[in-house]
Amino acid sequence: MKKSAVFWQRLWCAAALFVLLGAAQAREPSQTPPQGAAIASAHQLATDAGFEILARGGNAFDAAVAVSATLSVVEPISSGIGGGGFFLLHEAKTGREVFIDARESAPAAATPEVYLDAEGQFDRDRATNGPWAAGIPGLPAALVHMAEKYGRLPLKESLQPAIRVAHQGFPVYQRLVRGYAERREVMERYPGTRAVFAPNGQPLAEGQLLRQHDLAKTLERLAEHGFDGFYRGVTARRILAGVKQEGGRWTAQELASYQVKEREPIRFEWRGWQIVTAPLPSSGGIALAQMLQMLAPWDLRTMEPALRTHLIAEAMRRAYHDRTFYLGDPDFVHVPQKTLLSPYYAAGLRSTINPAKATPSALLPGEPTPFDEHPETTHFSIIDTEGNRVAGTQTVNLLFGSGLIPPGTGVLLNNEMDDFALKPGTPNAFGVMGYAANAPAPGKRMLSSMTPTFMESADKVAVLGTPGGSRIITMVLLGILGFDAGLDAQQVTALPRFHHQWLPDAIGTEKNALSADTVAKLREKGHTVIVPGEVQGQRSSDAWGNMQAVEYDKRNGALRAGSDPRNPVGKGEVRRNRVPVQVAEP
Repeated sequence: MKKSAVFWQRLWCAAALFVLLGAAQAREPSQTPPQGAAIASAHQLATDAGFEILARGGNAFDAAVAVSATLSVVEPISSGIGGGGFFLLHEAKTGREVFIDARESAPAAATPEVYLDAEGQFDRDRATNGPWAAGIPGLPAALVHMAEKYGRLPLKESLQPAIRVAHQGFPVYQRLVRGYAERREVMERYPGTRAVFAPNGQPLAEGQLLRQHDLAKTLERLAEHGFDGFYRGVTARRILAGVKQEGGRWTAQELASYQVKEREPIRFEWRGWQIVTAPLPSSGGIALAQMLQMLAPWDLRTMEPALRTHLIAEAMRRAYHDRTFYLGDPDFVHVPQKTLLSPYYAAGLRSTINPAKATPSALLPGEPTPFDEHPETTHFSIIDTEGNRVAGTQTVNLLFGSGLIPPGTGVLLNNEMDDFALKPGTPNAFGVMGYAANAPAPGKRMLSSMTPTFMESADKVAVLGTPGGSRIITMVLLGILGFDAGLDAQQVTALPRFHHQWLPDAIGTEKNALSADTVAKLREKGHTVIVPGEVQGQRSSDAWGNMQAVEYDKRNGALRAGSDPRNPVGKGEVRRNRVPVQVAEP
């Protein structure tokens, strides 16, 4: 071989080696594994259940089964195995991320016509209370799916904490008492419900133990027989009988044919973060992508509060307008997702935002809707020692769902049918409207606002989500902005909150969320700002949501957990070597 050829061959090899080494360094930056595990949930018993399963050798997905099931026991006001949920999973070993869709589905009998009264008007009671309000539950199928496909432990083991709590009981807390008082008339229509929540003819008082033996036995059948333990056999027959007894029409085939669906999450880049979030039938991921891409050119962190709030509210307004008209179950309707997620489309929306003046929602056509919100739904966040992570949001919709427990099951059925556009152009209980894209059809899944989300940058990972009805998406947006501004998990869960959902054309706020000066400047720009207690007849709750967040610092392996201070029974905790080392709770 000629000397020149040898020279060039050696040079090429050296260059190739240099490139490979550089690529390896780029792929493997200095990164410390998580120094323990972090769990944040809306109840300390659920957080403890997750750590119990990790201590038994389970991973984050086993812990998610335990946390989810335990929340179903201790938070009947917000979620349960008679409802559904969304679970965003990250496998550390493969880097794979998947979205588990366990949203409830519509029974065939639940056509739009059955939700109209004799005069053809929308029957709100039927849409929100009793058997016609309920969709086919998805949460039990999700627990089975996560355990069998992603967990290490058998379902029988990961469900043990929830079964134990259901049998032994837990102290009733204030939010349950308040919620029951609000829904008492509905709850006491049904004998199966009265047997659980008013066993002696009176509602349980704060501090009394709520024991749910029927629910424990239902969970035991699920643990023993998996999918068939809920959707076929004894439990299924009792659910079907209870629905029929109250005038509803479900079939055994509808229960037995329910399927969890794995979907690709929505992913997009924003300010150095990789955002991974909920796809359809959640409206959250598309709306988040639209809002963040609209806001991307502005440095919100350094902006004065009134202008910052104005720009964020304008982005919210536009995303919620699109939600109303375009979004629905992608298995049933065509959604122009590619367009809605495009940064060019976001740029077009941004160009219509005037930094000095509010855009009247009347310029984006539609009909007015009322403002309403309840703290239903629940969320939990998990990171384990391997770096697996789960963001789970689950719900029965309104307070105590439909209010109906089929006798002998302990299963409080959801009222998710109200999340369909049961009468096009008529708002649901959260004041959100829909049209044909979200109309009910047999087996179709109703549009949701639940938005479990991951954030990842070069040096940090965050997992977050919250309940809050139509305000879930905007609360997650504010949480993302908080992490981007350098706040930790507990600070993010405590952030003050505001919201705009296109219609009504108003910014709603928590009490003291915005200063008087900021409110005055927003009104000068043309915004209607609804401040709690300021004007009689204008509704905006004093406190919103129940955010649960965990974070992991890749540089040193440190973990943090935050539980929303608005909820006194929640718990965010980090444990290392099975010993608590850092607690972030109210």
